[in-house]
Amino acid sequence: MQGAILAGANMQRARLSNVVLKNADLRDVDLRGSVLVRANLSKADLTGCNLHGVDLTGASLSGAILAGAILTDATLAGAKLEGANLLGALIDGADFSRAKMSNVILPATGAERPGNSAAPLQMDNNQW
Repeated sequence: MQGAILAGANMQRARLSNVVLKNADLRDVDLRGSVLVRANLSKADLTGCNLHGVDLTGASLSGAILAGAILTDATLAGAKLEGANLLGALIDGADFSRAKMSNVILPATGAERPGNSAAPLQMDNNQW
């Protein structure tokens, strides 16, 4: 399914472990409660995706666009996020333990960037 176009699809509670969706167009897809363990989503466009409660353990999201995505309560333990763009993403309660996060653009919060919530944060050297 490399390069697949699934924009706007409702894929709630899907079981997609080990799926390859590299370079896929997944804009605004609803994946709430889905399992994507060890999925390859490298360079996929997940702009505006609803990934609430999704299990992305060990997934590859290197170079993926997750701008404006909802990642609340998602599990990204051990995921590869090098070069991913999470600007404007909601990440409350997400588990990024052991995730590889060099050169990631993270959403800024008021605590991290007082008075400038639109400014992106960049993460280098896996300092999450």
